[in-house]
Amino acid sequence: MIVPSLALKASAVQTVVFLAQQGPGPVGSEFGKASPVGWFVLIALVVAVLFIGWAFHRRYSRMNRRRMFAEAHGIDPFDQEKLDAAMAEAGVLDQRKKSWF
Repeated sequence: MIVPSLALKASAVQTVVFLAQQGPGPVGSEFGKASPVGWFVLIALVVAVLFIGWAFHRRYSRMNRRRMFAEAHGIDPFDQEKLDAAMAEAGVLDQRKKSWF
């Protein structure tokens, strides 16, 4: 009983050693070089993240400003028409174009 168990373990070890052997890796002057397209993809992703951050900050600031005005004047922050009218009357309504994002 002990001998077949050892034979199986030895066979398994030989299989693992055989599979773990690495052949010659890729070589040559062109190996490991990336194309310039990768840089454009990274730059596009950075620009997209910066734009999303800028848009979020603008939207969050506008929402926070409206919430503080509504709380200071006792207006429901979700009543947009009344809040817009009160902010326009006070001269603090943001007239900038709201972006689609």
